[in-house]
Amino acid sequence: MSMQNKDRFEIYLDEMIEKLQTCQKEKGVKSCSDCELFLSCELRKEYVNAVYNSMSKGETGGFEF
Repeated sequence: MSMQNKDRFEIYLDEMIEKLQTCQKEKGVKSCSDCELFLSCELRKEYVNAVYNSMSKGETGGFEF
């Protein structure tokens, strides 16, 4: 998908994926669940929110996984 077809939520998600992957590489882990900061990581929380927002397009309520 080209950048022209992506909305702001998808663009932000792409940015968060890149940040998350960079963090994982720096910490030498393949998954956030392997990191000691898994439950308290603000970057991971931002990523989860970015995923949710990319699927719900910022709408609240009524979205089910």
